[in-house]
Amino acid sequence: MEFFAKIALAFEEGGFWMYAIMLVQIVSLAIMAERVFALFIKRKANQLDFIRQVEDPIRRGEIEVVLNKARAESEKYPIAQVAAAGAQAAANFGGKDEIQGKMDEVLMHHNSNMERRIGFLAMLGNVATLVGLLGTITGMIKSFAAVSFANPAEKAALLSAGIAEAMNATAYGLITAIPALIAYAVLQNRANVLAEDLNQNALKVFNWLSFAFDPVSLRNSVKMQPAAKAEGREINL
Repeated sequence: MEFFAKIALAFEEGGFWMYAIMLVQIVSLAIMAERVFALFIKRKANQLDFIRQVEDPIRRGEIEVVLNKARAESEKYPIAQVAAAGAQAAANFGGKDEIQGKMDEVLMHHNSNMERRIGFLAMLGNVATLVGLLGTITGMIKSFAAVSFANPAEKAALLSAGIAEAMNATAYGLITAIPALIAYAVLQNRANVLAEDLNQNALKVFNWLSFAFDPVSLRNSVKMQPAAKAEGREINL
């Protein structure tokens, strides 16, 4: 109880800017909690586990099997949604460009989701430091005012109050800023790891699909060859 009493006293002595810093701290803690859940608990760097399930069906040309597996695992594995987009394009014989385009659309969506709100932590850490500095300045202004204008009987109390406001605001600003900046670095690194895992495995799926399925133009050309030869013409692919 004594610990909390000291915190309450320090908060009271810190003045108005302590409330502004507290608001920054609440927002930063909410972002940290949400991003930790999203990037460490909900998401895993295990996308290879899924693509091992679809490698053989892709190589055998069993595109419906790939689509069914991808749709069934889409909630658990983000790579499944990427593979489903590419497999659907491959089923339509769109060729490498269409497969890559459809997969890139889903990849961009997932990569942007992983980095969502992380950048705010760096900003909030800097804001907390600056607000603490602002509290320091206002506290020092009060201290100088006490020395300049107050009567001798009140000078000591006013000087003490101004210094207390300055020091408490500075300390609280740093207490808020340091965890936010550390969390920013950790979460940004985690997002990069997950994005790299997703992109590498998406590239594997793209390579399998692009080698296993020909574009429509090539398919049509192959189909036209027998008819052209029967008419005495030859088509160069």
